[in-house]
Amino acid sequence: MNLVDRLTADMKTAMKNGDKLALSVIRMMRSEIKYAEISKGSPLTEEDVLEVLSRECKKRRDSIEEYTKGNRQDIAAQLEKEVEIISTYLPKQLTKEEIQSIIDEAIRETQVSSVKEMGKLMAYIMPKVKGKADGKLVNQLVKEKLSN
Repeated sequence: MNLVDRLTADMKTAMKNGDKLALSVIRMMRSEIKYAEISKGSPLTEEDVLEVLSRECKKRRDSIEEYTKGNRQDIAAQLEKEVEIISTYLPKQLTKEEIQSIIDEAIRETQVSSVKEMGKLMAYIMPKVKGKADGKLVNQLVKEKLSN
């Protein structure tokens, strides 16, 4: 079952169970997918749908940070619940150790040794971790590795 079908089935289940939060989040995700489909002008591939869901998850994570800084725990808690729901549709995220091993492999392959060449290294790493790791975390780990 592809993601769009799974979202539709889960939306029906949420309606039957009266789960308003899940229903709301799933409707938002379906809307974003439809918008992306219209923008692209053709049906989205499974990878495109994953990209939309990842982007929406990232937006909420960034907002959580801002609302926490602004001392709005109520909104941050709501967004965390939304992230949990969206995350169920995303591939399992890589652990910090798995990301570090990918970084080590990339350094061996690209022969990058300084922070100045970080762009070359990131260009090699990001396609491998796309959708499976937060870009901000990868960037931070690469900087740490190259600084040592």
